[in-house]
Amino acid sequence: METIDFSQPLRQSSKGILIIFAFNTFKFFKKFFVLFIAFGVSIMRRKSIGSLTPTMIILAFLAILIIILIIAILKYLNFKFHISKDDFHLSTGILNKDSTIVPKSKIQNVYIKQNFLQQLINVVSVNIETAGDKKSEIEISALDKPTALLLKKELYSKANVESVSISEELTSEVFFRASPKRLLLEGVSQNHFKSFAIIFSFVLGLYYQFEEYIGELKLIDKVEEFVNLDEQTLLNILFLNLVAFLLVMVLSLLFSVIKTFVINFNLEVVEHQKTVEINKGLFNKVSLSLTPSRIQNLVITTNRIKQYFGLFTMSVRQAMVNKKQQNNFNIVALEKQQMLHLVQKLLNNYTFDSNRLKPSIYYVRILILKALVWVVIINVFAMILSSNALFWINVLVLPFASLYVYMTYKKAHYSITNDFVTIGSGFIDTTTNILEIHKIQAVKLKQSIIQKRRKIASVEILTASKSVTIPYINENNAKSVYDFLLFKVESQDRDWM
Repeated sequence: METIDFSQPLRQSSKGILIIFAFNTFKFFKKFFVLFIAFGVSIMRRKSIGSLTPTMIILAFLAILIIILIIAILKYLNFKFHISKDDFHLSTGILNKDSTIVPKSKIQNVYIKQNFLQQLINVVSVNIETAGDKKSEIEISALDKPTALLLKKELYSKANVESVSISEELTSEVFFRASPKRLLLEGVSQNHFKSFAIIFSFVLGLYYQFEEYIGELKLIDKVEEFVNLDEQTLLNILFLNLVAFLLVMVLSLLFSVIKTFVINFNLEVVEHQKTVEINKGLFNKVSLSLTPSRIQNLVITTNRIKQYFGLFTMSVRQAMVNKKQQNNFNIVALEKQQMLHLVQKLLNNYTFDSNRLKPSIYYVRILILKALVWVVIINVFAMILSSNALFWINVLVLPFASLYVYMTYKKAHYSITNDFVTIGSGFIDTTTNILEIHKIQAVKLKQSIIQKRRKIASVEILTASKSVTIPYINENNAKSVYDFLLFKVESQDRDWM
């Protein structure tokens, strides 16, 4: 087996210059994108801007690229790292030199990523996270994969790397591999309201950016002519709304399926003796290890359609992990038995308690109030846009609001054992949040003046990764839960990670 002396200062692969250059160039042009577009349009119309000619602008553009390249080379030369017995050391900087020391015991996660450019030049990046920040504190942008794997094992190990490697290799096996069929079913059965929201925001943003251009083309007039739209003709209004709705649903479905395939391409779960490894991704490949001691929450998600196809999603929450990277900690398209096996692997001795407790009926009133607020908002917008469609909008909105109240209360539950807290919630999706009691950071008892009169309270439980709430339960039960959790947290002499 190849060995590398990480005790001596090391640089990245020389290909790192290209990675740093590409990343800095992308950031620069992203920052000044609007300015460049304005310059380009002005040049096309006038052939020059003041005394600036196209040739001068091209030369300035090349000068900017040369400066970015020089900065990339200097960053590469000054980026050095090494590992001592207990710490990871990093030196960076061009004019101002920075030195970072991270104790190995404080490292929350080490994961290997490979974006499209890194795949082309055959290098990977190593991201090192601690529990102290929402973003990766350290990223080594360009290493060959064998070196990255050795570095990852060295950072995780407190003893000899060789012994860890051998024990892991002897017990490693691919526990789960997501087939294209299961990924397709996963994409089809997702909550498409999220996809709709993303598409709607994108289209709305484009409209405001190009509102003047759309007005010049008279696209709205052309659409009205195509459907022969008459505001007094209810049939035409309904036809237009139906076509728009079907189009949006198809686009949302396609977006969900494509997104699922891109993020979870070649998804596999490798089971080691003590850890679980996740490998996945198409344009951005990622490889990360899940260590039970570092896990703060497990979230199990499914819905009616997923249950019909036998699909479950497991999300692993760790301390202060970058929210953008959180999707990398999701394992999708699991069968029920596979999900149960992984829960046992990551949360030893956990069992799904059938003795579930429900929130107070007061929670239903809160849900009704929330639903009514949205109904009023939608009706106000409907009156502004088209008062003729107000009746038909409420025909859809009111049953949907009623379904929201019924399903949300039905899925709300909680159970507490000596070692675990389980909280269920959801409307379209059914979500089960599981956390170990000894990893709880704080417990809060929340009660408004109105709730105090009705003897209702909520219990908020905070961990290093997120907070969860047991909503609107009887005041005496809330105080019992609060006291029990505080007692367990203070009396147990166990580390939270």
